[in-house]
Amino acid sequence: MPTSLAAPPTLTDSCAEIKISQPRGIWYDSHQMSHITIQPAKIVNKPWGYEIIWAHTDRYVGKILHINKGESLSYQYHVVKDETIRLLSGALDLDLESDGERGQLRLAPGESLHIVPGMKHRMIAVEDCDVLEVSTPELDDVVRLEDRYGRADSAAKK
Repeated sequence: MPTSLAAPPTLTDSCAEIKISQPRGIWYDSHQMSHITIQPAKIVNKPWGYEIIWAHTDRYVGKILHINKGESLSYQYHVVKDETIRLLSGALDLDLESDGERGQLRLAPGESLHIVPGMKHRMIAVEDCDVLEVSTPELDDVVRLEDRYGRADSAAKK
């Protein structure tokens, strides 16, 4: 007997709980898809806002970063981690340095940027922003060069 497939987790306004909703018209045969499980998202509070880790496997990670207006992430780079970001909402300035050239650009909703290993970068929220990030799974691969919240790596400052 077909069973309705639950939609991916959605967040409430407070982001305090994950809610599974039932969409209309999506059906599957429970015996054929019994190995599928809905994974809850993980919410990680940050000094600049929060991130929602909605996918984490040994091959990739999917996140939504919510950056509060006027806040910024560290000026940082990754040794191995490769990521692509897409601005979902708001306005976002990016400080970037590649091959010794430093500059700034502004992303509008719908625009994307590929951040390769070694590229120095910082996200700055001009407005409240939601940023979709898809990356390789090395979440701890962050070398912080500058950080307004006191998290810069002492070895990187030298």
